Amino acid sequence: MFTQGPSVTTRVVIAVMVSLALMVVDHRYHHLETVRSALSVATYPLHFIADLPVSATNWVTEVFATRNHLESENQRLHKENLHFRARQQKFAALEEENMRLRNLLESSFKVGERILIAELIAVDLDPYRQQVLINKGNTSGAYKGQPVLDADAVMGQVVHVNRYNSTVLMITDASHALPVQVNRNGLRTIAMGTGRINELELPHLPNNADIEVGDLLVTSGLGGRFPPGYPVAEVVSVEREPQQPFAVIKAQPSAHLDRTREALLVWTLTPPEARSEIANANPDDPDTTQGAEQ
Repeated sequence: MFTQGPSVTTRVVIAVMVSLALMVVDHRYHHLETVRSALSVATYPLHFIADLPVSATNWVTEVFATRNHLESENQRLHKENLHFRARQQKFAALEEENMRLRNLLESSFKVGERILIAELIAVDLDPYRQQVLINKGNTSGAYKGQPVLDADAVMGQVVHVNRYNSTVLMITDASHALPVQVNRNGLRTIAMGTGRINELELPHLPNNADIEVGDLLVTSGLGGRFPPGYPVAEVVSVEREPQQPFAVIKAQPSAHLDRTREALLVWTLTPPEARSEIANANPDDPDTTQGAEQ
């Protein structure tokens, strides 16, 4: 009653022969290019739908990147920028020192590489004091007398240390004095604070002193608190009066003291407390004394 078709083996042989024939025709005569193109167009929606979950996930992840990730990346790049700019401060001083054939390159690199970024959390509103409060204290290793920089130049030094914060005395405070030298010729002097955020004084320089407007003032290293070669200020005015023994010289700090939000605590020298402890431990040992002085 029912007509029986070809066997399975026959069907397989016929299918293989047809496949081989189509392959030969396509390879030699390229008659199936049109068919292949039509089939690719017809199957494109299927490929698109199959790839849609992966592409959609990647697009959503890229577009809706979390704000915390972007902020953390921005903070990391900002900190790296501060570190690089702090190191760059030394270049001008080293260049002038080499031009004067003064072998101070070694002493300039004696400063340590440890730098800690602190944030300003308060500013003293007293018009007669130039002080700020930073969010690093004893727990972070800060110590009294520690040099403080911003991204451009010397900012001040730590004068009070608490457990979680410290007070920084600006170089423009009327009670602050900083040994400096003219980067162009090595002339040494003292930069005195005036109580004004944008002005320093250079007292006791005679009228014939070799100093000019535009000269860069850098730390001289005298006093053992600030390492040599860090930018401090730029001379903005030089007034010489023949009837006066000393010239009136004003300088503008290179640090942005009125708008900086971050400060760099620098471990350049051994803290005074550590030097005294080392010296008291064995005052007769020459090696110990030498290490404390360094």
